[in-house]
Amino acid sequence: MGVPPARARPGVGAGDRWQVEVDRSLCIGSAQCVHHAPDGFRLDTARQSHPVEPEPGASEKVLAAAESCPVEAIMISLLGSGEAVFPPEE
Repeated sequence: MGVPPARARPGVGAGDRWQVEVDRSLCIGSAQCVHHAPDGFRLDTARQSHPVEPEPGASEKVLAAAESCPVEAIMISLLGSGEAVFPPEE
């Protein structure tokens, strides 16, 4: 199966902007987000993740970071509409 191409996923189109949030009550500091998107996430002194830019342009790296989070602490939505990018609405 695999992951559909970026163009087919909601919110990963050219020019899209996102709202990126980290649920710090879930974050375990695994740093997978920093590994996948070093320009998108930082760990603070408590090893809690936070987005470098809370309203970035759509980015495959930021999406990969959210998908790799072992506790799904990263939420991404389309800026303006609030449509979920990750985790996807079922």
